[in-house]
Amino acid sequence: MEEFGTNEIHSLDELKDQYEGLEWDVAVETEESIRSEWLISFPYEYQGSDSIVAIDTDEFTAVCPWTGLPDFGNLKIEYNPSRHCLELKSLKYYLLSYRDVGIVQEHAANRILKDLVRACDPVWMTIYLDYKTRGGIHTTVEVKYGHE
Repeated sequence: MEEFGTNEIHSLDELKDQYEGLEWDVAVETEESIRSEWLISFPYEYQGSDSIVAIDTDEFTAVCPWTGLPDFGNLKIEYNPSRHCLELKSLKYYLLSYRDVGIVQEHAANRILKDLVRACDPVWMTIYLDYKTRGGIHTTVEVKYGHE
């Protein structure tokens, strides 16, 4: 382990050289690592009701497919169940499978919607994915299924 101060910078050129030499070799997973098969649904006993199920978490994370740097987001799922509801523990594990996946923010929201619709076949569903600001840019993605 290097001791503090061994990379002392004496000029802006040295700083630039060291900065440009910074690299972090991160193993970025592909979308094939997303575990949609972990999603479980259970029968909904109130089919036809106007119930809205709202689920949210501030623990969603994936990584930038180019840099491997983490993207953190608040995820909100709203849906009107038809015949099945999402089981929450399986949803948690499914979302955790994104942790090392390199996926752009817009694609993550759409992939989540696709997988959740396949798992529970709701009347309608909306996914809101509100990412933490990175590089001075804030992104929110909203995708919908079954809305007129």
